[in-house]
Amino acid sequence: MSAADATAIHRRRREGELLQLPSWCGTAAASVAVCLGWAATTWIALHLRADVTLHTAALFVHLASLILGFGAVLAIDYYGALWLMGRKTLREVLDFTAPLHVPVWAGLGGLLFSGAFLHPDLSSPLTCVKLGLVLVLSLNGVQASALHRRLAAVDGPVSRPLTIRGAVTASVSQAAWWGAVAIGFLNGRH
Repeated sequence: MSAADATAIHRRRREGELLQLPSWCGTAAASVAVCLGWAATTWIALHLRADVTLHTAALFVHLASLILGFGAVLAIDYYGALWLMGRKTLREVLDFTAPLHVPVWAGLGGLLFSGAFLHPDLSSPLTCVKLGLVLVLSLNGVQASALHRRLAAVDGPVSRPLTIRGAVTASVSQAAWWGAVAIGFLNGRH
């Protein structure tokens, strides 16, 4: 190795270039964290029986978290649809939606945690479908965050594959959220 190569490597180490992980590592780590959180709340639901007071508090947190998380998702997807229809620029959509990721994740976390204390009937096929939808929408949310970063890095027109990815992401989001809400409504009537 030449002195110039050693100097370049030393400079890159100082600047952190060699220590940077590929972007997919963050997405993979977030996906693992989502799966662990989902598994933990499912385990809690299987092993803990909340008393009436805790159940009532959990129901309030569950409904408030639904409003917070799903409301933010609806706003994000609405703005995304406006972009796809050419009524908003990509920059406008990204600037509007960036801060909404926090309430989405806060709402989703609140839904997961509080749902564990609502005595879900895990022997019910509908409840299992709902849990599956929650996992799908959570993993889709991780992917949506990565998509947001990709779109923010676009300089110029957005490629067709990236546009399709955005449309599919929004479609999966809506299907999973509405499906989980519908099953929650059906289960709540019993």
